[in-house]
Amino acid sequence: MEYINGGVCAPKGFKASGIHCGIRKNKSKRDLALIVSDCKASAAAIYTLNLVKGAPIYVTKDNIADGVAQAMVCNSGNANTCNAEGIEIATKMCEITAEATGIDAKDVIVASTGVIGQPLDITPIANGMPQLVSELGYDNSENAAEAIMTTDTVKKEFAVSFTLGGKECKMGGIAKGSGMIHPNMATMLVFITTDAAISPELLHKALYSDAQKSFNMISIDGDTSTNDMVSVMANGMAGNETITEENEDYKVFKNALSMITEKLCRAIAKDGEGATKLVECFVTGGKDWHTAKTVAKSVICSSLFRAAMFGADANWGRVLCAIGYSGADVDVTKIDVSFTSEKGTIKVCKDGAGIPFSEEIAKEILLCDEIKVNIALNDGESSAVARGCDLTYDYVKINGDYRT
Repeated sequence: MEYINGGVCAPKGFKASGIHCGIRKNKSKRDLALIVSDCKASAAAIYTLNLVKGAPIYVTKDNIADGVAQAMVCNSGNANTCNAEGIEIATKMCEITAEATGIDAKDVIVASTGVIGQPLDITPIANGMPQLVSELGYDNSENAAEAIMTTDTVKKEFAVSFTLGGKECKMGGIAKGSGMIHPNMATMLVFITTDAAISPELLHKALYSDAQKSFNMISIDGDTSTNDMVSVMANGMAGNETITEENEDYKVFKNALSMITEKLCRAIAKDGEGATKLVECFVTGGKDWHTAKTVAKSVICSSLFRAAMFGADANWGRVLCAIGYSGADVDVTKIDVSFTSEKGTIKVCKDGAGIPFSEEIAKEILLCDEIKVNIALNDGESSAVARGCDLTYDYVKINGDYRT
């Protein structure tokens, strides 16, 4: 199992494209993406639990209720949320896509991202669809990855190859996400493709299980978005025997999925709005996974801790503080804390109390752009990882006038 190039086009039978159709005022930014499978595919998705949901989520849920899809279409620049005619517009996006590609409108996964509450005009999408379809290519993942970006500063796409029953299989994914990131069942927008053959039921089970330890362990700003979904299509063109039970092939498939989602999660966290650093919290020694998860997420969500990371301040008291109010059942007198980067590791807390350390060395470690805070609870065997970023002045600047 290894990482390869190609993004969502790495698996057999998947074409993609991304264009500027006119939703965004800036003509240099793509704003409409399309991914199409050569044949119908098993499909699964998970969605935000925010009670305010974008119209595309309702349409997608209905479309893939039968576990089948053949295309994914997404616009950026306007979230199609809290719109009086949102359902009609999302449905029309599916119909326009189907007419242009020759597939069934009910086999389309539709998504939307951008400003909430702004009317979405279907006209530029309809006018741009012929170009979008004409530019579909088996090596065009990058354009699709760019077209789903909003405040993202970098494209996020990865792919892996793996073997099932002697057949080479591939899986690829693209994602957007930079702000309003605090997943609750799903996150941001993520589109995953694979040429492995797997039943819709097990595809959904694998996706749901993976999300608990990947996407649901990211936080940029504590805000759960309204349009977020993770969707997967598996078209079976690799020729492996269809996975219909939780056997060894299913385990391999889950491992491949985990490789994709971990890469996407790290890329999303590092590209948080205004961020200068990726911050990862590694918790070990929890009495159970729920405890370790709660601790890791609480630390990553702490605004005070994240501000300290921005200032390269080894303020470990903020780590203990976040653990203390997390609600996790821990013995604070057993907790050890250290910070790690490419410059080394420095221990700052032992058994819940401070220990002498060099502020100068700590500063050097925390000035790097990837930081790990290591928390040993010393109370069991369970572990968890949460990912986020530092909290900077630019986060406020970006969100102070995001809509206007």
